[in-house]
Amino acid sequence: MPVVGMAGGGQLARMTQQAAIGLGVSLRVLAGAPDESAAKAVSDARIGNDRSLDDLAAFAKGCDVVTFDHEHVPGPNIRELEAQGVPCRPGSAALAHAQDKLVMRDRLSGLDVPCPAYSHVPPSAPLAFLEAFAREHGRPLVLKATRGGYDGKGVWIVEDLDREAHELVQRLLSEGVDLMVEQHVPFTRELAALVARSPYGQGAAYPIVETVQEGGICTEVISPAHGLSKDLAAEAQSLALRVADELGVVGLLAVELFQTAGGLLVNELAMRPHNSGHWTIEGARTSQFEQHLRAVLDLPLGSTEPTAPYTVMANVLGGDDPDVYSRYIHVMAHDPGVKVHMYGKESRPGRKIGHVTVLGDDLAGLRERARHAADFLRWGPRMKEHR
Repeated sequence: MPVVGMAGGGQLARMTQQAAIGLGVSLRVLAGAPDESAAKAVSDARIGNDRSLDDLAAFAKGCDVVTFDHEHVPGPNIRELEAQGVPCRPGSAALAHAQDKLVMRDRLSGLDVPCPAYSHVPPSAPLAFLEAFAREHGRPLVLKATRGGYDGKGVWIVEDLDREAHELVQRLLSEGVDLMVEQHVPFTRELAALVARSPYGQGAAYPIVETVQEGGICTEVISPAHGLSKDLAAEAQSLALRVADELGVVGLLAVELFQTAGGLLVNELAMRPHNSGHWTIEGARTSQFEQHLRAVLDLPLGSTEPTAPYTVMANVLGGDDPDVYSRYIHVMAHDPGVKVHMYGKESRPGRKIGHVTVLGDDLAGLRERARHAADFLRWGPRMKEHR
């Protein structure tokens, strides 16, 4: 049976292990420390630095294919593995579009994929440039680090180009942060299109979901997105499949979208299992984790058919009391239908430490059940104080 190497020891690798067991596939992970999420659950966990070429090359020996649970493995190191004959999926050429937001925007714009107006911020006279951009595209402005951002990190909303904004821009540039600016999009909601593509060229698309963000962190996912027309859902799926094909993605591709009065705009790309797809563990015939393994191994892709009319996933964030296990009794007794997934991560305020999933046909009821479970796991009986 093949060995799949996954660089990164986070919760995505941990949940991929569950799918690997069912397929009889061996999963090897490269984790930064023995107490990382996946290292606690995967028997073949190698400890090393996934940004080190030496550690990455040693890890890849004996793997039939190498994949990733995050976008931060340096592109030159992935290219070196490819030069050594190691199949990397997605490959370095595709992954560059998830690693660098400016590269992504330039390529998507060249493909006539709808995106917000954007530009690179020149290090010389950046404030004058931003003033000109604001005159053309309005305010507020969205500043982004071209590389390394996630979960709201690396994104700054600039309302006015005042002294505070000037100091922010100068500080970021002095720290070596490469910046781009985007038009602030007045969207009605955020959607996500999750698709898979195999080396053979087979594609598969999951239902379009709505994602709810708070403070730059996804807190809730609703599948399928309620009230989304069939035509717009099909357009979003077709767009994501086309992007996957044009960029040569192998594995999963999550396309984060803005739904606006004028149509869909692409916000971000991720080439791996994604937070917007955790609902598929119970809510689809094939989970995103099994689908990713099928895709990178060039196996026929699985059915994306939903198992219930609606599935709601809510992220469990860390609170000020780390004793989450003691709250299982209430959550499970209160709602036997809720499925709890914890990541084996130290609880810190605001950190994603797990998620809960509920399925059924009453969307409003499902959302309340998922939120109750997630909030109680975070806060316990004091959750009413935080709602």
